[in-house]
Amino acid sequence: MTHADADFEAFVRRRIDAIEGRLTQTAAAQTAFTSDAAQHLLAAGGKRFRPLLVVLASQLYPGADESAIDRAAIVMELTHVASLYHDDVMDEADVRRGVPSANSRWGNTVAIMVGDFLFARASSTVATLGTEYVMLQAETFARLVQGQIAETRGLTEGEDPLRHYLDVIADKTGSLIAASTVFGGMVCGAPQDVLAALAAYGEEIGLVFQLSDDLLDIASDDSGKTPGTDLREGVPTLPVLLLRASATAEDARLLELTSRPLHEEAEVAEALTLLRAHPVMDEARAEVARRAELARGYLSVLPAGSARDALSALCDQVAFRSA
Repeated sequence: MTHADADFEAFVRRRIDAIEGRLTQTAAAQTAFTSDAAQHLLAAGGKRFRPLLVVLASQLYPGADESAIDRAAIVMELTHVASLYHDDVMDEADVRRGVPSANSRWGNTVAIMVGDFLFARASSTVATLGTEYVMLQAETFARLVQGQIAETRGLTEGEDPLRHYLDVIADKTGSLIAASTVFGGMVCGAPQDVLAALAAYGEEIGLVFQLSDDLLDIASDDSGKTPGTDLREGVPTLPVLLLRASATAEDARLLELTSRPLHEEAEVAEALTLLRAHPVMDEARAEVARRAELARGYLSVLPAGSARDALSALCDQVAFRSA
Protein backbone atom coordinates (compact mmCIF):
# COMPACT_ATOMS: atom_id res chain seq x y z
CA MET A 1 0.00 0.00 0.00
CA THR A 2 1.36 3.42 -0.96
CA HIS A 3 1.47 6.37 1.41
CA ALA A 4 -1.29 8.04 -0.63
CA ASP A 5 -3.50 4.95 -0.32
CA ALA A 6 -2.91 4.81 3.43
CA ASP A 7 -3.83 8.48 3.77
CA PHE A 8 -6.97 7.92 1.70
CA GLU A 9 -8.07 4.95 3.82
CA ALA A 10 -7.44 6.91 7.02
CA PHE A 11 -9.51 9.81 5.70
CA VAL A 12 -12.41 7.54 4.77
CA ARG A 13 -12.30 5.87 8.18
CA ARG A 14 -12.36 9.25 9.95
CA ARG A 15 -15.33 10.42 7.95
CA ILE A 16 -17.33 7.22 8.52
CA ASP A 17 -16.63 7.47 12.27
CA ALA A 18 -17.73 11.12 12.28
CA ILE A 19 -20.88 10.29 10.30
CA GLU A 20 -21.74 7.52 12.77
CA GLY A 21 -21.73 9.97 15.65
CA ARG A 22 -23.73 12.57 13.77
CA LEU A 23 -26.33 10.01 12.70
CA THR A 24 -27.26 9.38 16.31
CA GLN A 25 -27.36 13.11 17.07
CA THR A 26 -29.52 13.86 14.03
CA ALA A 27 -32.00 11.13 15.00
CA ALA A 28 -32.48 12.62 18.48
CA ALA A 29 -35.99 13.89 19.29
CA GLN A 30 -37.61 16.11 21.92
CA THR A 31 -38.66 13.15 24.05
CA ALA A 32 -36.61 10.22 25.31
CA PHE A 33 -39.14 7.72 23.97
CA THR A 34 -39.03 9.02 20.40
CA SER A 35 -35.24 9.30 20.52
CA ASP A 36 -34.97 5.71 21.73
CA ALA A 37 -37.28 4.44 18.98
CA ALA A 38 -35.62 6.55 16.25
CA GLN A 39 -32.11 5.49 17.26
CA HIS A 40 -33.10 1.85 17.71
CA LEU A 41 -32.02 0.55 14.29
CA LEU A 42 -29.06 2.93 14.08
CA ALA A 43 -27.73 1.50 17.33
CA ALA A 44 -28.10 -2.01 15.92
CA GLY A 45 -25.45 -1.18 13.35
CA GLY A 46 -25.46 -1.83 9.62
CA LYS A 47 -23.03 -1.83 6.73
CA ARG A 48 -23.25 1.97 6.20
CA PHE A 49 -22.79 1.22 2.52
CA ARG A 50 -24.55 4.39 1.40
CA PRO A 51 -22.44 6.75 3.56
CA LEU A 52 -19.33 4.95 2.30
CA LEU A 53 -20.31 5.65 -1.30
CA VAL A 54 -20.91 9.32 -0.49
CA VAL A 55 -17.46 9.60 1.08
CA LEU A 56 -15.66 7.75 -1.73
CA ALA A 57 -17.32 9.74 -4.52
CA SER A 58 -16.65 13.01 -2.67
CA GLN A 59 -12.92 12.42 -3.11
CA LEU A 60 -12.92 12.24 -6.91
CA TYR A 61 -12.02 15.94 -6.97
CA PRO A 62 -10.24 18.00 -4.30
CA GLY A 63 -11.86 20.54 -2.04
CA ALA A 64 -15.00 18.83 -0.73
CA ASP A 65 -16.14 20.36 2.56
CA GLU A 66 -16.05 17.72 5.29
CA SER A 67 -19.23 18.95 6.93
CA ALA A 68 -21.07 18.77 3.59
CA ILE A 69 -19.76 15.23 3.04
CA ASP A 70 -21.07 14.18 6.44
CA ARG A 71 -24.47 15.82 5.95
CA ALA A 72 -24.91 14.25 2.51
CA ALA A 73 -24.09 10.82 3.95
CA ILE A 74 -26.49 11.36 6.88
CA VAL A 75 -29.33 12.21 4.48
CA MET A 76 -28.79 8.98 2.56
CA GLU A 77 -28.49 6.74 5.61
CA LEU A 78 -31.46 8.26 7.45
CA THR A 79 -33.59 7.91 4.33
CA HIS A 80 -32.53 4.27 4.10
CA VAL A 81 -33.15 3.51 7.78
CA ALA A 82 -36.51 5.29 7.70
CA SER A 83 -37.58 3.03 4.83
CA LEU A 84 -36.61 -0.02 6.91
CA TYR A 85 -39.08 0.96 9.64
CA HIS A 86 -41.84 1.08 7.02
CA ASP A 87 -40.66 -2.13 5.31
CA ASP A 88 -40.77 -4.05 8.59
CA VAL A 89 -44.38 -3.00 9.19
CA MET A 90 -45.40 -4.11 5.71
CA ASP A 91 -43.47 -7.39 6.02
CA GLU A 92 -44.63 -7.99 9.61
CA ALA A 93 -40.98 -8.56 10.48
CA ASP A 94 -39.97 -9.58 13.99
CA VAL A 95 -36.23 -8.99 13.74
CA ARG A 96 -34.04 -6.44 11.99
CA ARG A 97 -30.23 -6.35 12.21
CA GLY A 98 -30.30 -8.96 14.96
CA VAL A 99 -32.58 -6.97 17.29
CA PRO A 100 -36.38 -6.88 17.69
CA SER A 101 -37.91 -4.77 14.92
CA ALA A 102 -39.52 -1.49 15.94
CA ASN A 103 -42.98 -2.76 14.99
CA SER A 104 -42.61 -5.87 17.16
CA ARG A 105 -41.32 -3.78 20.07
CA TRP A 106 -43.60 -0.74 19.95
CA GLY A 107 -46.33 -1.63 17.47
CA ASN A 108 -47.02 -0.70 13.85
CA THR A 109 -48.29 2.81 14.50
CA VAL A 110 -45.17 3.91 16.38
CA ALA A 111 -42.89 2.24 13.83
CA ILE A 112 -44.57 4.07 10.94
CA MET A 113 -44.40 7.42 12.71
CA VAL A 114 -40.74 6.89 13.65
CA GLY A 115 -39.99 6.19 10.00
CA ASP A 116 -41.75 9.45 9.14
CA PHE A 117 -39.73 11.25 11.82
CA LEU A 118 -36.46 10.01 10.32
CA PHE A 119 -37.56 11.07 6.84
CA ALA A 120 -38.23 14.51 8.32
CA ARG A 121 -34.77 14.60 9.89
CA ALA A 122 -33.25 13.61 6.54
CA SER A 123 -35.25 16.37 4.84
CA SER A 124 -34.17 19.09 7.27
CA THR A 125 -30.55 17.99 6.79
CA VAL A 126 -30.71 17.91 2.99
CA ALA A 127 -32.17 21.43 3.01
CA THR A 128 -28.81 22.69 4.34
CA LEU A 129 -27.09 21.39 1.22
CA GLY A 130 -29.16 23.12 -1.46
CA THR A 131 -32.16 22.71 -3.74
CA GLU A 132 -30.42 20.29 -6.15
CA TYR A 133 -29.86 17.90 -3.28
CA VAL A 134 -33.45 18.32 -2.10
CA MET A 135 -34.73 17.52 -5.59
CA LEU A 136 -32.62 14.36 -5.90
CA GLN A 137 -33.64 13.12 -2.46
CA ALA A 138 -37.33 13.74 -3.26
CA GLU A 139 -37.07 11.91 -6.60
CA THR A 140 -35.28 9.04 -4.87
CA PHE A 141 -37.92 8.84 -2.14
CA ALA A 142 -40.61 8.68 -4.84
CA ARG A 143 -38.82 5.74 -6.45
CA LEU A 144 -38.51 3.97 -3.09
CA VAL A 145 -42.25 4.26 -2.56
CA GLN A 146 -43.10 3.19 -6.11
CA GLY A 147 -40.85 0.16 -5.75
CA GLN A 148 -42.58 -0.82 -2.52
CA ILE A 149 -46.01 -0.38 -4.13
CA ALA A 150 -44.99 -2.54 -7.11
CA GLU A 151 -43.68 -5.22 -4.76
CA THR A 152 -46.85 -5.13 -2.66
CA ARG A 153 -49.14 -5.22 -5.68
CA GLY A 154 -47.24 -8.07 -7.30
CA LEU A 155 -47.20 -9.13 -10.92
CA THR A 156 -49.71 -7.71 -13.36
CA GLU A 157 -51.13 -9.86 -16.15
CA GLY A 158 -48.58 -10.57 -18.85
CA GLU A 159 -45.69 -9.05 -16.91
CA ASP A 160 -42.37 -10.89 -16.96
CA PRO A 161 -41.60 -12.05 -13.38
CA LEU A 162 -37.84 -11.47 -13.63
CA ARG A 163 -38.30 -8.02 -15.14
CA HIS A 164 -40.76 -7.14 -12.38
CA TYR A 165 -38.33 -8.28 -9.70
CA LEU A 166 -35.40 -6.35 -11.18
CA ASP A 167 -37.53 -3.21 -11.52
CA VAL A 168 -38.61 -3.48 -7.88
CA ILE A 169 -35.08 -3.80 -6.55
CA ALA A 170 -33.87 -1.03 -8.88
CA ASP A 171 -36.43 1.30 -7.26
CA LYS A 172 -36.11 0.01 -3.69
CA THR A 173 -32.33 -0.48 -3.54
CA GLY A 174 -30.63 0.86 -6.65
CA SER A 175 -32.18 4.32 -6.50
CA LEU A 176 -30.84 5.22 -3.06
CA ILE A 177 -27.40 3.75 -3.73
CA ALA A 178 -27.25 5.71 -6.99
CA ALA A 179 -28.27 8.90 -5.17
CA SER A 180 -25.51 8.27 -2.61
CA THR A 181 -22.78 8.18 -5.25
CA VAL A 182 -24.24 11.25 -6.97
CA PHE A 183 -24.42 13.16 -3.67
CA GLY A 184 -20.71 12.48 -3.17
CA GLY A 185 -19.96 13.73 -6.65
CA MET A 186 -22.06 16.84 -6.10
CA VAL A 187 -20.21 17.67 -2.88
CA CYS A 188 -16.86 17.76 -4.70
CA GLY A 189 -18.19 19.66 -7.72
CA ALA A 190 -17.99 16.82 -10.26
CA PRO A 191 -19.07 17.75 -13.81
CA GLN A 192 -22.35 16.49 -15.26
CA ASP A 193 -20.83 13.63 -17.26
CA VAL A 194 -19.20 12.27 -14.10
CA LEU A 195 -22.43 12.67 -12.12
CA ALA A 196 -24.26 10.71 -14.82
CA ALA A 197 -21.62 7.97 -14.68
CA LEU A 198 -21.88 7.86 -10.87
CA ALA A 199 -25.67 7.52 -11.12
CA ALA A 200 -25.35 4.62 -13.58
CA TYR A 201 -22.65 2.97 -11.46
CA GLY A 202 -24.69 3.35 -8.27
CA GLU A 203 -27.85 1.98 -9.87
CA GLU A 204 -25.99 -1.10 -11.10
CA ILE A 205 -23.99 -1.70 -7.91
CA GLY A 206 -27.28 -1.41 -6.01
CA LEU A 207 -28.72 -4.27 -8.06
CA VAL A 208 -25.54 -6.28 -7.47
CA PHE A 209 -25.85 -5.60 -3.73
CA GLN A 210 -29.40 -6.97 -3.61
CA LEU A 211 -28.82 -9.87 -5.98
CA SER A 212 -25.80 -11.02 -3.97
CA ASP A 213 -28.10 -10.96 -0.92
CA ASP A 214 -30.41 -13.32 -2.82
CA LEU A 215 -27.55 -15.75 -3.28
CA LEU A 216 -26.36 -15.46 0.31
CA ASP A 217 -29.85 -16.32 1.53
CA ILE A 218 -29.53 -19.65 -0.23
CA ALA A 219 -25.83 -20.44 -0.39
CA SER A 220 -24.34 -19.31 2.91
CA ASP A 221 -24.52 -20.89 6.35
CA ASP A 222 -21.95 -18.53 7.86
CA SER A 223 -23.06 -15.09 6.68
CA GLY A 224 -24.55 -14.19 10.06
CA LYS A 225 -28.04 -14.49 8.59
CA THR A 226 -30.43 -17.42 8.79
CA PRO A 227 -30.42 -19.06 5.34
CA GLY A 228 -33.73 -19.62 3.61
CA THR A 229 -35.51 -16.48 4.82
CA ASP A 230 -36.90 -15.77 1.34
CA LEU A 231 -38.03 -19.41 1.01
CA ARG A 232 -39.84 -19.23 4.34
CA GLU A 233 -41.66 -16.10 3.17
CA GLY A 234 -42.38 -17.46 -0.30
CA VAL A 235 -40.48 -14.58 -1.94
CA PRO A 236 -39.09 -15.58 -5.36
CA THR A 237 -35.60 -14.14 -5.88
CA LEU A 238 -33.12 -14.45 -8.75
CA PRO A 239 -32.26 -18.18 -8.49
CA VAL A 240 -35.92 -19.19 -8.13
CA LEU A 241 -36.99 -16.95 -11.00
CA LEU A 242 -34.27 -18.44 -13.21
CA LEU A 243 -35.43 -21.91 -12.18
CA ARG A 244 -39.02 -21.17 -13.20
CA ALA A 245 -37.85 -19.92 -16.58
CA SER A 246 -35.80 -23.04 -17.40
CA ALA A 247 -37.32 -25.86 -15.32
CA THR A 248 -37.48 -29.45 -16.52
CA ALA A 249 -39.50 -32.41 -15.31
CA GLU A 250 -36.69 -33.25 -12.87
CA ASP A 251 -37.31 -29.94 -11.11
CA ALA A 252 -40.92 -30.73 -10.15
CA ARG A 253 -40.25 -31.09 -6.42
CA LEU A 254 -38.11 -27.95 -6.24
CA LEU A 255 -40.69 -25.98 -8.21
CA GLU A 256 -43.37 -27.10 -5.78
CA LEU A 257 -41.29 -26.14 -2.74
CA THR A 258 -40.50 -22.70 -4.15
CA SER A 259 -44.10 -21.98 -5.16
CA ARG A 260 -45.29 -21.20 -1.62
CA PRO A 261 -44.10 -20.05 1.81
CA LEU A 262 -42.33 -22.85 3.67
CA HIS A 263 -43.35 -23.28 7.31
CA GLU A 264 -41.67 -26.61 8.03
CA GLU A 265 -37.91 -26.51 8.70
CA ALA A 266 -37.50 -29.87 6.98
CA GLU A 267 -38.93 -28.39 3.78
CA VAL A 268 -36.66 -25.34 4.05
CA ALA A 269 -33.65 -27.63 4.42
CA GLU A 270 -34.77 -29.73 1.45
CA ALA A 271 -35.30 -26.67 -0.75
CA LEU A 272 -31.88 -25.25 0.21
CA THR A 273 -30.17 -28.57 -0.57
CA LEU A 274 -31.86 -28.86 -3.97
CA LEU A 275 -31.19 -25.22 -4.91
CA ARG A 276 -27.55 -25.31 -3.85
CA ALA A 277 -26.96 -28.27 -6.16
CA HIS A 278 -28.89 -26.79 -9.09
CA PRO A 279 -27.25 -25.12 -12.14
CA VAL A 280 -29.37 -21.99 -11.62
CA MET A 281 -27.05 -21.00 -8.77
CA ASP A 282 -24.13 -20.77 -11.19
CA GLU A 283 -26.38 -18.87 -13.62
CA ALA A 284 -27.29 -16.43 -10.87
CA ARG A 285 -23.65 -15.97 -9.85
CA ALA A 286 -22.72 -15.29 -13.47
CA GLU A 287 -25.46 -12.66 -13.72
CA VAL A 288 -24.24 -10.94 -10.55
CA ALA A 289 -20.66 -10.96 -11.84
CA ARG A 290 -21.81 -9.60 -15.21
CA ARG A 291 -23.61 -6.72 -13.56
CA ALA A 292 -20.60 -5.98 -11.34
CA GLU A 293 -18.45 -5.62 -14.46
CA LEU A 294 -21.11 -3.43 -16.03
CA ALA A 295 -20.97 -1.18 -12.96
CA ARG A 296 -17.18 -1.02 -13.15
CA GLY A 297 -17.37 0.01 -16.79
CA TYR A 298 -19.21 3.22 -15.88
CA LEU A 299 -16.18 4.37 -13.87
CA SER A 300 -13.97 4.86 -16.94
CA VAL A 301 -14.88 8.56 -17.25
CA LEU A 302 -13.94 9.28 -13.62
CA PRO A 303 -10.55 10.85 -12.83
CA ALA A 304 -7.89 8.28 -11.92
CA GLY A 305 -6.93 8.02 -8.27
CA SER A 306 -7.69 6.38 -4.95
CA ALA A 307 -11.41 7.23 -5.04
CA ARG A 308 -11.99 5.61 -8.43
CA ASP A 309 -9.90 2.60 -7.40
CA ALA A 310 -11.99 2.18 -4.26
CA LEU A 311 -15.26 2.39 -6.19
CA SER A 312 -13.93 -0.21 -8.63
CA ALA A 313 -12.85 -2.54 -5.81
CA LEU A 314 -16.37 -2.36 -4.38
CA CYS A 315 -17.68 -4.11 -7.50
CA ASP A 316 -15.88 -7.31 -6.50
CA GLN A 317 -16.48 -6.89 -2.78
CA VAL A 318 -20.23 -6.49 -3.24
CA ALA A 319 -20.61 -9.20 -5.89
CA PHE A 320 -18.63 -11.87 -4.06
CA ARG A 321 -19.25 -11.00 -0.42
CA SER A 322 -19.98 -13.67 2.16
CA ALA A 323 -21.90 -11.51 4.66
